[in-house]
Amino acid sequence: MSPFLPAPRRARRLAPFVVAAFATHSLATAAQGLVPTSAGALPSVFVTATRGPQAAEDVLADVTVIERDEIERAGPGGLAALLQRQPGIEIARNGGPGGVTSLFLRGTNRGHTIVLVDGVRVESATSGAATLEALPLENIERIEILRGPASGLYGADAIGGVVQVFTRAAGGGLATSAAAGYGTYDTRDVSASASGSAGPVRLAMSAAHRASRGFNALTDPNDFSYNPDRDGYAADSGSASVVVPWAKDQELSASLLRSRLNAQFDAGPGHDDRTITVVDAAHVQSRNRVTDAWLSRFTIAQSTDDSLSRTGFGDFPFRTRDHQYGWLNDLTLPAGVLTLGAERREERVDSTTEFAITARNTNAGLALYQWRGGAHAFQANVRHDDSSQFGGRTTGGARYGYSISPAWQITAAASTAFKAPTFNDLYYPGFANPSLKPETAHNIEGGVTWRGAAGTSGASATWEARAVAYDNRVRDLIVFQCDAQFNCAPQNVDRATLRGATLSIDARRADTALKASLDLAEPTDDRSGHLLPRRARQHGTLSASQQWGAVKITLEGLASSHRFDDAANTRRMGGYGIVNVTAEWSIARAWSVLLRGDNVFDRRYELAAGYATGGATVFAALRWQP
Repeated sequence: MSPFLPAPRRARRLAPFVVAAFATHSLATAAQGLVPTSAGALPSVFVTATRGPQAAEDVLADVTVIERDEIERAGPGGLAALLQRQPGIEIARNGGPGGVTSLFLRGTNRGHTIVLVDGVRVESATSGAATLEALPLENIERIEILRGPASGLYGADAIGGVVQVFTRAAGGGLATSAAAGYGTYDTRDVSASASGSAGPVRLAMSAAHRASRGFNALTDPNDFSYNPDRDGYAADSGSASVVVPWAKDQELSASLLRSRLNAQFDAGPGHDDRTITVVDAAHVQSRNRVTDAWLSRFTIAQSTDDSLSRTGFGDFPFRTRDHQYGWLNDLTLPAGVLTLGAERREERVDSTTEFAITARNTNAGLALYQWRGGAHAFQANVRHDDSSQFGGRTTGGARYGYSISPAWQITAAASTAFKAPTFNDLYYPGFANPSLKPETAHNIEGGVTWRGAAGTSGASATWEARAVAYDNRVRDLIVFQCDAQFNCAPQNVDRATLRGATLSIDARRADTALKASLDLAEPTDDRSGHLLPRRARQHGTLSASQQWGAVKITLEGLASSHRFDDAANTRRMGGYGIVNVTAEWSIARAWSVLLRGDNVFDRRYELAAGYATGGATVFAALRWQP
């Protein structure tokens, strides 16, 4: 920070850090009010922040984990609705759960977040973003969210961060489950899973079907695309995994997720418009302990995003394939751990649209160093990506943490990232610019974390309060522009500053759990000073649950300040607050009932201007899990 900045400007840049520090102290004090009565535990292991297992107390990055119990009570809103209830995340959606969905992580754009399935990148190379609406919750065991630029670990597009989902895991003993549910708009959901072992081999599989008649997504009869029909969806999915330990410290594993979404939308009257999307992700990995100090992981993976839009104007197919190869080596040194890796990514486009170029390859090398000594912890990483399309890019980052006491830790970090232009940006006939450069980002952030535990064995509670403030400068943003002759193409002309603070608390004891977060942000277009479209200055979440015998009640709150649907900030979407309630009842051994109400006060609000969100809904499910 320059000492020569005008005083008011320095104050604005310091404000999020000051607010973050003050709020964390307040949240920590509030957490102490949870009287410890019995055992509870916060999530203990993370993978995404360092591309390998890491104990929670060693994580320096800003992360969140969503475990299976929270996924199971998420209801029919899908992955995007569940992510929306996490710190630092906003979404936009064109209608119901099957509608086109955008995720904004720390105020960044839709294509600025990498989505992984079991370590495999899943996205459309033409649109440059993952098809979130097609990823099924029923097949997911766990979700990790890494906030902040991460191109130094994962390559292009991680300007906002990374969301990684893990499919149902292969276990040891036999475990089975099944569920069936029904709700508003004729929403139906059935799923089943099984896992077990045959000798040393561990297996898991799951399958699910979800469908809904939906509601009319567009609300304005004067809209050119308006069609007063229901916009429903049907989704079928399955996953499988296997782990084969073939010798001591030698393991071969494989996983597969496949999902097919058939979602209706409005593109004009008189036609049943719909998009059929098939997303799959598969990988095979060899995990080998070469020596006591050397762990090798070699992975071959492939993902596909196959989209076919059937409209009154014709069919529009887009199929992209992504082949991925990676070799990571964890080397335990006398001081710290060094990870060295090499990766290759091959992107392919297959479409009736005639792209001038339909393939690009990227080779990358990366290094990550982690060290912890006493109260100090340090992490640094660097990565170089060499693309056949736009040349070489080097990104990286460094994090430092200092434990003031066993309960308090402060962290500081700096990192860079970039986003590659999409195939649509570069080669879409008549509306492309092959001279585009990658977008770039430079981020600094600081945080403070307070963790506590109290009580004796069988009577303890745990809590964590965290505040993180960040300043992310994004340059060469790609913006679609038209000249006076209506020649339209994307250009590297925009700049944005994404500044804010995320405050969160997670406290648990035997029968009580509390999670809350507040985001204070200024996601701003530097040229105009306007808010970036569909992003708010304030966004907050709350989840509180209580167990009474066989019944567990969970109350969720979600609130947002106003947003604008356009870059000029002329189309205003009002702020909103909604309340969700979930009741879970164990009615007999292995049997339970879930009753979920979303937006129970039937508030009218928009996530994208002109699109409905469905109002109050109810969903009930019967579950069997011996």
